[in-house]
Order: sequence, then structure tokens, then C-alpha cells
Amino acid sequence: MVKPSKADSALVLLLRVGAFLCLAGWTWVHFYWEGPYGVLLWQEASHALAERLGIDWDRFVGTGADDGLVQQWIGWTGWLYLAVTILTVTAREKSDLQMVGLMGGAVLLGILAYARFVGAQRQIPMLVEHGGQVLAPVLLILVLRLGARHRLTIAAAMVAMIMTFIGHGCYALNLWPMPAKFLAMTTDILGVEHAAAITLLWWAGILDFLVCFGIFLKVSRRSCALYAAIWGFLTAIARPVAGMSLSLNYWGADLFIHEAVLRAPHYVIPLYLFLVWRRPDEIETLGEESDTGTGPDEPQTVGPSKMSGLSIN
Repeated sequence: MVKPSKADSALVLLLRVGAFLCLAGWTWVHFYWEGPYGVLLWQEASHALAERLGIDWDRFVGTGADDGLVQQWIGWTGWLYLAVTILTVTAREKSDLQMVGLMGGAVLLGILAYARFVGAQRQIPMLVEHGGQVLAPVLLILVLRLGARHRLTIAAAMVAMIMTFIGHGCYALNLWPMPAKFLAMTTDILGVEHAAAITLLWWAGILDFLVCFGIFLKVSRRSCALYAAIWGFLTAIARPVAGMSLSLNYWGADLFIHEAVLRAPHYVIPLYLFLVWRRPDEIETLGEESDTGTGPDEPQTVGPSKMSGLSIN
């Protein structure tokens, strides 16, 4: 069996770290506060479903002495997130059970994304922009099973990046009502007036859309992926930078650090694309020292001949 080159191993590690940070951030949310599922569970349709299953109102919502099924389910979800977070570190390609567990993590993130979508008055960008996070565990499955340079792995990463930046771009261009926190972070960090912040965000939205098209062009895809990685990182850390203060307990780290952590896929996935689209000669140089387990007369790296039919060149 041919071992992956050092370059490919680094790409696998990168996507593993992205999935771990995303799930770890949401695990913190579930334990420190709770998941945003109330909008799904505290409604007549959910209660009607419970009644059809033979669950009465007190058991569904709880009493003064006991938590109901709603609160119990929300509490259990935090432990599920913790389990999948650990799984991102331990998962190996040969374990079908671990792959199923990672897919379960993607389902959990999908439910969370839908809950936030409903909570945001069903604004489409809210659902779309979570695509990068939802696909983070899926990308880890693909990179473990198929490899870092397989066409499907790269295509899934492109979809994840596009969903994240299209969602953000729709808000930045005010195609849907621009979130107040976008303006607040821009004015607080850059020290600009409200009107200037709107202009800056508008141009950022234009660039969000341009990079989504640019990654389909061979001449511009690496530049677009690099820009997306840098911009994704800056927008992620903007949350703690704008929110933390020396006047808060722990400087507000417990309130804001997770906002950057759970957004790791926003910059990790574009960075993966930037690295995976390196020229073949760069890949060979990085892989020369890796031991592939092949004979001395066989090529040791993942050169173009071995990648043909497997990667997007």
C-alpha cells in the first residue's frame, strides 16, 4: 500500500483540525449556553408530534421538579457534539463505525444550521453560509477514504467554500437585511463611521462573490483561495477582537473565543484548496523525502501520472 506523501499528510491534518475546531466551538456553545433548538421544539407542531407518540404535555416540557424531554434532548446534544469532536482526532480511514460517527456530526451541524435558519426568519443566506461548517466532517471522511487530491474531495471543498462566501456576500451586499453585528464589528475594529462601514462591507460582498467564481478558473483559483483563507480568518477573529474587553471576566474570552473557533472551516477549507492546487513540481519537491513503501525504481511522490483521474488539475 502506498503511503501518502508528507504534503498529503499535511492536507489531511489541516482538514482534521478544521473539523475539530468547528465541532469543539459548538460543543462549548452547547455546554456553556445551549443549542439554538428552542425555535424548532417549542412550537405546536412539535407538541402535536409528541401527542401522536403518546407523550403528554408535562413530560414534553417538564415540570417545576423535572426537565422535560425538550431540555433533556438539548442536554444530550452537547454530549453528542463532544463525542464527535473527539472522533475528529481519533478517526482512521479503515473504521466504518468512525466514518458513520463523523457523518452523524455533519447531521448534527445540519440540524443546528436549520434551527438558526428558522430563528433568522428563514433567511436563505443564514442556511447557506453554514455549508462550510456542515461539510467539515464530510470533508474529513472524504480525505481519509479517498485522499487529499481526489476529485470528489476537492469538489466538496469548493462547494463548502462557495456556500460560506455566498452566504456572507448576500448579507454584506444587503441583498438580505445586513446583520447589525456586521456593522458593529466594522465600526468598532476599524474606527469608521456607519456610512463608511456599509461601503466597506459592500465591497467585501463583491469580493465574496468574485472569489466564488474565480476558483473555477485555473489562472485565478489559488489567488482566490488564498484571499478567502485570509478573509475567512480575519472575519472569524473579528468576533473576539470586537467583543472582548479588559472590563469583562476572563476578558470575555468565555463569551467570544468560541465564535472564532467554530468558524475554522471558513479559513481552513480555502487554505486546503490553496495548498492542494500547487504546481506538480512543488508537490514533488515536498514529497521527495517521504517513504511511500514502493520499490527503488518506482516514483515516490504523488506526481501528475498518479493523480490523473483523481484530482482536479
